[in-house]
Amino acid sequence: MANHSLDYQIDQAERIGVVGSPSSTSELALDILASAVNRKLVGEFALFRFQQDGKSHYALGQITEIRLRNVWHEDPTMRSLIRQRGRVDAVSERQDTHQGEMVVSAVFCRDRNTYRPSILGTVPATGTPVYRVDDPILEALLAPYQRQLFYLGRVYGSTPKLPLWFKHFDSGPDGAGEAYHVGIFGKTGSGKSVLAKMILLAYARYPQMALLVLDPQGEFAKDLRGEPTGEFRLPMKQILNRLGKPLQVVGVRDLVLDRWELFARILYESPFFEQLSVPTGENRELACQTLADRLQRQHVRLADLYTPQAFQKAWMLLGQELVQKVFYRSDVSRERFRSMHQSADANEFYTRYWLPVASLFREDRQGAQKVDALLYRLFKREEGNRPLVVIDLSEERAKAESPDPSSLPLFRSANAPAGSSAIFWTETVQALVIKRILEGILQAAESAYRESRSLNALVLMDEAHRLAPREDPEDSEKKAVRDLLIDAVRTTRKYGVGWMFISQTLSSLHRGIVDQLRIFFFGFGLGMGQEFRALSELVGGRSRALDLYQLFRDPHSAFDAASREYSFMTTGPVSPLSFAGTPLFFNAFNRVEEFLEANGWADIHPS
Repeated sequence: MANHSLDYQIDQAERIGVVGSPSSTSELALDILASAVNRKLVGEFALFRFQQDGKSHYALGQITEIRLRNVWHEDPTMRSLIRQRGRVDAVSERQDTHQGEMVVSAVFCRDRNTYRPSILGTVPATGTPVYRVDDPILEALLAPYQRQLFYLGRVYGSTPKLPLWFKHFDSGPDGAGEAYHVGIFGKTGSGKSVLAKMILLAYARYPQMALLVLDPQGEFAKDLRGEPTGEFRLPMKQILNRLGKPLQVVGVRDLVLDRWELFARILYESPFFEQLSVPTGENRELACQTLADRLQRQHVRLADLYTPQAFQKAWMLLGQELVQKVFYRSDVSRERFRSMHQSADANEFYTRYWLPVASLFREDRQGAQKVDALLYRLFKREEGNRPLVVIDLSEERAKAESPDPSSLPLFRSANAPAGSSAIFWTETVQALVIKRILEGILQAAESAYRESRSLNALVLMDEAHRLAPREDPEDSEKKAVRDLLIDAVRTTRKYGVGWMFISQTLSSLHRGIVDQLRIFFFGFGLGMGQEFRALSELVGGRSRALDLYQLFRDPHSAFDAASREYSFMTTGPVSPLSFAGTPLFFNAFNRVEEFLEANGWADIHPS
């Protein structure tokens, strides 16, 4: 039976110490046994049994510190003698005592054949044995929940796998009943992107859960296209196929923009009006908005803007004095604009400046879809597996998927300049597209809420510090994206939409987002200055936990890739061993085979 199995496994485990004094319910002192003083104990998971309210209880926690003390060596007379001799055989080493600090993270009460969460409501007697936790102990303790467990790595500096669970956001036996917001923070090279991909696969196990990745750098899209990035080549595509999870990677050319205000704003950012002597500012804004309005009045569809006929109408409108008067009131300015317009090569303007903008709104591309249609298919309730959608918004992909204007013979130019076929893509345009997607997510979430259903979806946002900085962005569009993200994390949780933010920094991410996060993963690189102060606030000033975090090594300081350690501290309801809210520490798997074997995918071979 389960209870005998656990006690048997504990009896077989290594005893590393006993409960010492002084101890409290929040932190226990451990007297380390002589047989264990030469072991690496910092970070180890430990367990002790005790009685509380007449029932057997089991407390688990991590050892955060080891202290050595020898009272004889602290005596001034003995110190003088040691200074002369180096050591005193009668007391040196022999009188050493090793004391550890253990922070209890979880307590289980044995209730017949099962174990339920409890609290450490008393301090066990001194001399209570403390055992080193291993995989058989955790398997026996968590046997009823094995199907829900997921593994990202091993206990920090130790061998047992750290059991975690990532539940979907709806009700049911595997559901959390609400959405969680997740934050992953760490310096470049700390392993945060790989960790995020592992967590994404944890959520992908649930058929009823929809997953959306907004990928400004294109890293996730490359992995899911079968183009692994970095040394840790996670076979995401094969795993998703095994799970039966539909996958769709959407590039810039696959996404159809569908708002006239977007067209006006992107045209403003493009060099189109700059080449017609209209500088940035109010005049150019008026020119772009006026042109968009006049084209709508002439019943030009957004989807047809790329056609030569639509451009001809736009070019004729710009030649009309009535239109010019809207954005240029002085005769001198209008005359300068008219001169530039009349002398310009319409062919060149079409291929070089107009088409790269208009192509973003073109519908008749193979596989292209509007933002609303994409989100509808992602979020709709249906039988079977809901999809994972990655939207690749990287500049690299935008340039790689450029349209070819030579397929439009009416304005074909034999002397078209190099690069004339490139889609117009900048950080500001990227922000505009992200803003449109966020608006669609919020609209879909509100619609689902009115229908009394949960969207049960996770949205992953890479490079979050760029999209939602703490300081006000200079660009109005980037500020709008930040404001939308802040509003989304505050309101969508009740709609069943969770967010996962990946950021290189903690202090520069807007506090309105950080305050809403429920689960945190902190990698290497936050141990100094402003970053450490922000980290201290979030962890609640637990000095022992922060001391252990500061022991993290830079993974790239290792002698070779095989010996790199990607260490993380995590807080929040992410593990059955941390319902007390205390931080847990683990080293993420640094070999793909380990990750696959730990999560039941051992027969999938990484490419």
